[in-house]
Amino acid sequence: MRYVILVLGIIISLHFILSFSHEDYGRATSISNLKNTITGAASHQPPYKAGVPEDYYYHSNGTAPGPRANAAFVILARNSDLNGIVFSMKQMEDRFNKKFQYPYVFLNDDDFSDEFKRRITALTDAKVEFGKIPRDHWYQPDWIDEEKASKARDEMVKAQVIYGGSVPYRNMCRFNSGFFFRHELLDKYKYYWRIEPDVNFYCDLDYDPFLIMQNEKKVYGFTVSLYEYETTIPTLWDAVKGDTIIPSCSLVRSDRPPEFMDENPDMLQEGNALGFISDDAGGTYNRCHFWSNFEIGDLDLWRSDAYMKFFEHLDKKGGFYYERWGDAPVHSIGAALFAKKEQIHFFNDIGYKHNPFQHCPQGDAHTKGKCWCDPSDNFDYHWYSCLARYDKMFT
Repeated sequence: MRYVILVLGIIISLHFILSFSHEDYGRATSISNLKNTITGAASHQPPYKAGVPEDYYYHSNGTAPGPRANAAFVILARNSDLNGIVFSMKQMEDRFNKKFQYPYVFLNDDDFSDEFKRRITALTDAKVEFGKIPRDHWYQPDWIDEEKASKARDEMVKAQVIYGGSVPYRNMCRFNSGFFFRHELLDKYKYYWRIEPDVNFYCDLDYDPFLIMQNEKKVYGFTVSLYEYETTIPTLWDAVKGDTIIPSCSLVRSDRPPEFMDENPDMLQEGNALGFISDDAGGTYNRCHFWSNFEIGDLDLWRSDAYMKFFEHLDKKGGFYYERWGDAPVHSIGAALFAKKEQIHFFNDIGYKHNPFQHCPQGDAHTKGKCWCDPSDNFDYHWYSCLARYDKMFT
């Protein structure tokens, strides 16, 4: 009996030593984390429903102690966006970054003005870098058939498709889909948080979402999900799936040229999130996507061989210009195919609005975050939202 007590004493002592000397071990074995793991597994709920362990929170004022992830905010902007960027960035600083001091990377297809730099750097004590986008990453490629692209734009204008006639919008979608993560200023970072002009951040964020991404092995985070306009992506899924027969999908092969899945069937991640983007096991695309104006992500997802081949295949199809493929469906399909479903995270407690849709945390999350959005104005389970499809993957 004495030896049993002695062994137990040694084990308990080692546990406490490791808890204090190794933060990841302490967090993984904390009571709150074990409770969340147990209850989440037992209830078959989406992981976000377990909440963020209290260990992550820092409720005091001043700079939060502890480790930081290798991360930065990424903001694509023009000089004319200055006031809108100031509006968004001031909220981010007040609600989160004054405590955590993550750096900012601003990207522009032109040179930033001195006024832009002066007003931006005055808002934060964090590091700020300004970069120019390489010309071949931004502008419509020379190999695009402009006559065909122009005709497609004219047809979309007649159909009143939003941004249907805009070439700069298409440039932006292509850049965000396949090039932003290649910019030299982002080479040193692993995680990013995308911020747009004129958005609202409604809640105090007293924990570090980058550490959630890092410690929980998440690769993509969102706050709003919805359906894409069908007229903007009529051939996108054809270019992805081709004639590949996915298990449970009964669609048969045809004699079309091979598409991405035909050529790369081994690149799909086991346990992926295909159920979010397709209601028939990959036969068709249901048009659900994560609204990419808010993204917290792992840059290595986009840098991976699978995603790079995926983007290059889509880019060669010309759909960014012959149609109006957006970075939201492209990123969403990529994340759904190349990540495990548990690696895609809904940040339920981050109140956010990009006009016209907003996510407003509910119940205790609204109270804990001191949110100033109206809880009744919440897009989560609106008929045009895809959050219910995300939830369904885990039930």
